[in-house]
Amino acid sequence: MKVYIPDDSAAVSVGANRVAAAFPKDVEVIRTSSRGAFFLEPLVEIDTPNGRAGYCNVKPADVPGLLKKKPTPISKIPFLAKQTRFTFANAGLAKPYDFAALKKARGMKPQQILDEVKKANLRGRGGAAFPAGVKWQTTADARGQPKYIVANADEGDAGTYSDRMIMEGEPYRLLEGMAIAGLAVGASKGYVYIRSEYPAALKKLRAAVAQFTDFEIEIVLGAGAYICGEETALLESIEGKRGMVRYKPPFPAVEGLWGKPTVINNVITFATIPDIITRGADWHASLGTATSKGTMPLQLAGQVKNAGLVEVPFGATLEEVIYDFGGGMPTGCKFKAVQVGGPLGSIFPKKLLETPICFDAFAKVGGILGHGGIVVYDDQMDMVALARHLMEFTAAESCGKCTPCRVGSTRAREILEAILDGDGSDDDLALLNELGDTMKNGSLCALGGLAPMPVLTAIQYFGKDFRRRK
Repeated sequence: MKVYIPDDSAAVSVGANRVAAAFPKDVEVIRTSSRGAFFLEPLVEIDTPNGRAGYCNVKPADVPGLLKKKPTPISKIPFLAKQTRFTFANAGLAKPYDFAALKKARGMKPQQILDEVKKANLRGRGGAAFPAGVKWQTTADARGQPKYIVANADEGDAGTYSDRMIMEGEPYRLLEGMAIAGLAVGASKGYVYIRSEYPAALKKLRAAVAQFTDFEIEIVLGAGAYICGEETALLESIEGKRGMVRYKPPFPAVEGLWGKPTVINNVITFATIPDIITRGADWHASLGTATSKGTMPLQLAGQVKNAGLVEVPFGATLEEVIYDFGGGMPTGCKFKAVQVGGPLGSIFPKKLLETPICFDAFAKVGGILGHGGIVVYDDQMDMVALARHLMEFTAAESCGKCTPCRVGSTRAREILEAILDGDGSDDDLALLNELGDTMKNGSLCALGGLAPMPVLTAIQYFGKDFRRRK
């Protein structure tokens, strides 16, 4: 008898290792990646004549009589059945990786690979949403050797975990995407910059790199600085310097790591490449909206019944994701707001839940889709306290290179603390708006430029929380 139990960090945190250890020796326990339905973990699966079936929320004490009970077919779990998975198609499966995309790419000319990525209209999944094909073409055309491929695995946004799931569950997908990028632009080496808070992902990634002989890849461990998620600060860190943003231009695609042309994309961007090569650019371009093509791995967290990873084509609304997949609010909770895009993302009220999951649709309503993290708040959330917390985070994580971010975040935090203590005024709200404009327009990078957005949108949509403190 075989049982399949995830060794994903999220599953382990709720007891998956203890459940695995509770099975008798005559049961073969196979550790797999997680399917991303974290509200069901630990999820124990078995093979049936009709495919995989599972037992949800298993505890060690459940194990002795577990296999006598009727399992739930995985295909019947609504959270999973309604998704459209490509990048995470193998999540939860013990399936060897076949490198079909890399084999196909080796038979293509570099420009053919570049043209395919451009035709697919793949936009970066790390936050900036810049067209990957344009970036790759720029590096391919740039003078200078050697050229480098860098994977940004510094997944620092609260409520995000799709990069971690790829690195823990299917690291070869990331490495394959990087190797294909190397073929396309003529790069000689790749780097994966991974955050130190991901020990399990680091272990899995190191094991995969040790077996990967198709492209030289080195792993660099970050030291926990949020600013190193910004591409130029990341490059500084790889070079052994303090993680601080660089002035742009020149852009990394032309002058990046050690002054050489460098492609930098996040983990999910590279992990999307294999399907584009095997299925074709037209397939990818057929999914999504007019300007945001393909699928997006969304990560649901906060006050929702069903927290987990949701991969769907661009175009679904926030409301559909939160209620159809997330199951809505837990019993006794009432929706108040949702923050999308990490600690720099805008805070939306209920009336904006009709916003489609689309880079440009979010931009039109003053938000960012970012890395796809979605954190839902109930009516117990104090927006002044949340705004102060987020600005305190920015003040702590600012690299300090530019005045608008370094000083502006500290002054904004102080004003919010005064409001929180009941010492605020209408002038303070006006000052926060003015300070926000200065940070947005004067900061060197997105950390300072986007930091005011959650504060300003909190004031815009939840002004009562601020004014009742005066």
